[in-house]
Amino acid sequence: MESIVISGTTKTPEVNFDSATGKLDISGRSIPENSYQFYEPLLSWLDQYANAPFKQTLLTFKLDYFNTSSSMYILGILKKLEKLHLAGNKTEVKWYYDSDDEDMLQTGEDLKQIVKLPIDMVEIDQEEA
Repeated sequence: MESIVISGTTKTPEVNFDSATGKLDISGRSIPENSYQFYEPLLSWLDQYANAPFKQTLLTFKLDYFNTSSSMYILGILKKLEKLHLAGNKTEVKWYYDSDDEDMLQTGEDLKQIVKLPIDMVEIDQEEA
């Protein structure tokens, strides 16, 4: 299965979904003109990945900011991983947030309540980054 690698822009996040290692990374800003067009290939990829997942899947979110339409797709990605997790596959999510960004922390906490999936909240001190 092919990996997905998308370079980040000022409006779209960097994406690296690697089926050979089970490492899925999304980082940067997510304010695409057309969220469907950007995220739908990722959701389709996850459907294929679920047929033969790596022994352990780690999804990392390191988003600075995302808009409302992106949040629907972020939840969609988490729902796909939830299915993988509930099917008995080792699945983990790391949600990075800046120590000064209470909104991103709260969003991660809210998502933890919605999906049955281990989500690890990871605080980043911007001065260290």
